Amino acid sequence: MNSSWAAAAAAGASDGAASPSPPAAAPGPGGAGVPPPFWDSALNQGLSVFVALALGATMLGLGCTVEVSQLGAQLRRPVGLLLALLCQFGLMPLVAFLLALVFALDEVAAVAVLLCGCCPGGNLSNIMSLLVDGDMNLSIIMTTSSTLLALLLMPLCLWLYSRAWINTPLVRLLPLGAVSLTLCSTLLPIGLGVLIRYRYPRLADILLKVSLWSLLLTLVILFILTGTMLGPELLATIPATVYVVAVLMPLAGYGCGYGVATLFHLPPHCKRTVSLETGCQNVQLCTAILKLTFPPQLIGSMYMFPLLYALFQAAEAGLIVLAYKIYGKDFYKQDTLGGEEEDTDISYKKLKEEEVVDTSYGTVTAENRGSVHMESTQTAL
Repeated sequence: MNSSWAAAAAAGASDGAASPSPPAAAPGPGGAGVPPPFWDSALNQGLSVFVALALGATMLGLGCTVEVSQLGAQLRRPVGLLLALLCQFGLMPLVAFLLALVFALDEVAAVAVLLCGCCPGGNLSNIMSLLVDGDMNLSIIMTTSSTLLALLLMPLCLWLYSRAWINTPLVRLLPLGAVSLTLCSTLLPIGLGVLIRYRYPRLADILLKVSLWSLLLTLVILFILTGTMLGPELLATIPATVYVVAVLMPLAGYGCGYGVATLFHLPPHCKRTVSLETGCQNVQLCTAILKLTFPPQLIGSMYMFPLLYALFQAAEAGLIVLAYKIYGKDFYKQDTLGGEEEDTDISYKKLKEEEVVDTSYGTVTAENRGSVHMESTQTAL
């Protein structure tokens, strides 16, 4: 496959540049002392290993959120599965495709945008749903369902929407097989996380915390490494239209998700959940696929797009959380009076209770205090 990519790169280059291996490309005297291209450097290899490990940690944490005892109830009422199918593989790929067409992106940028749009939901949506008092059961089932559905639908959506750029070398040799292999490799850490949650709940709680911190740490390290090692030249090679797409795409996802939830006549806390689930993509998976399956000679600096998307999706979700904290308390009171939160007994709620009462994780004291507080509140009303 590498030889085919090299041939495609040579055939598609408009300036006559060949593969970086010939010594004639070195401008220095005798070619000595010229640093290797970025895709042949030790930094690039190290980034690939780091991205793969970060993806494994993220998928392990995702598996640790799954309660086996609740799967039967969710399958009997598969609204979360339906919403994940419609939002993650109906709306977001279409949004990415339309933005790529409207801003006339080249094939490399378009593939990066499409790949990000075809990704399943990420763990960031679970955190943000917790902060806006959303339906955490719905959030978890949407994230998990979209991740499993991605095994089939992500390559299909990528192939379908990339037909607009079929005459380019990158799209003609789109590594759909390698993308599918990368997706299948995520099943092992997810399954391991589900097993750990079932057999060792306290260990699963710890691993969940680790995976949440790794989500933030991964993005910070990747930004620092690419920024300091490669300098601002790398970001300068990214067209301005790509930055605009990175800003508009998560915003459009949040809006479309809220609209779909409104069509389903969901309560306000479920609307907030579906909105955040739709706009928050699994950027670790997108980065890993770009780094591990696409030739760096062709993808170039576009592997940075999911990092830009992560930056703007987090910033915009943070603004949504801030707006809710300031203006949305009345909606939260209505949600709790309706009794919708009683079934929400999953790990993220436990994390929130732990922070409030400041006790050791998983103790009965947190649950007892929470129940006493709820009883006193209802009596007061």
